[in-house]
Amino acid sequence: MKAMNKMLGALLGGTLMMGALALPTTAVAMNPLVTPKVVIQVSDSDPAKWNLALNNAKNVQKDLKGAQIEIVAYGPGIGMLKADSEVANRVSEAVDSGMKVLACGNTMKGQKLTKEDMNSKIGYVQAGVVELMDRQMEGYTYIRP
Repeated sequence: MKAMNKMLGALLGGTLMMGALALPTTAVAMNPLVTPKVVIQVSDSDPAKWNLALNNAKNVQKDLKGAQIEIVAYGPGIGMLKADSEVANRVSEAVDSGMKVLACGNTMKGQKLTKEDMNSKIGYVQAGVVELMDRQMEGYTYIRP
């Protein structure tokens, strides 16, 4: 009888454990009172880095419904926000899905870029670094892939 109770206990414990694994396990996913917010910095001109940032953002959007997502580009990273960049279609898709993708005005001035040079769907901030700082002070999680 003891062996039977042990086996039943192990079986029930395993069932409960498997059930627990199916529930959301992150603090963000478990707290319906908190809106998940993330700001992603891209300051590299590498298309692979941009694709990684866009993949990260898409995964957050999928896993945490209603998340507020910003991608901020400055320095060499701003080139991927040009209308003819290798990732222009993905950037447009990100904006269309509800993400903000923002270009640094200081970098644009420094590189003599105009809004006509850029992807028509993106937004602009005066200073990319200051935008990152502001968002972090507002409780956004900072990511730099």
